[in-house]
Amino acid sequence: MQKHTLDCRNMACPQPVVETKRKLEAMSQGILEVYVDNETAKNNLLKLAASLGLETGVKEEDNIFTVTFLKEGEEKSAQISAKEKNLLLTADTLGQGDPELGKILMKSFFYALAESNHLPQSIYFINSGVKLVCSGSPVLDSLIRLQKRGVQLFACGLCLDYYKLKDHLQVGEVTNMYAIVAKLTEGNLIGI
Repeated sequence: MQKHTLDCRNMACPQPVVETKRKLEAMSQGILEVYVDNETAKNNLLKLAASLGLETGVKEEDNIFTVTFLKEGEEKSAQISAKEKNLLLTADTLGQGDPELGKILMKSFFYALAESNHLPQSIYFINSGVKLVCSGSPVLDSLIRLQKRGVQLFACGLCLDYYKLKDHLQVGEVTNMYAIVAKLTEGNLIGI
């Protein structure tokens, strides 16, 4: 069986998982050894393996974890689509607390979402969330990738006008509160 290696040391979350997933998808079968330098990355790789139905092993030496994946063919778990779900983004940061951390978390969230096999049907951006679909957005690359993968992106026109950003829209379409309320009342819009 062919053996592959992947060095994910010094990578920020979620990069070790994303890079490992990419490498596994490129392999038809074989052994993949992934090197990470922290417990969180190791645990995230083990969760990835469990979600894919792959056998794993772990060893630690000098604070370096080696997570070994055994891929004998196609993963046992099916890729589940979340196409009936829609997301509502109400800010340009994720969570409450330090705004700088919120920006880092938002960038990490969209990077991970763009790499996911569980994509929503659409994402609605309101209030300062519209800044994410405009020029200078730190998540623009991920949003463009999501749109290319079929996710519909909608920015509130009133919010774009308020922030004077309508001419800076880079991805997605302008929508209105009526359309957003329609999605909310259907019960399949998840607030982020």
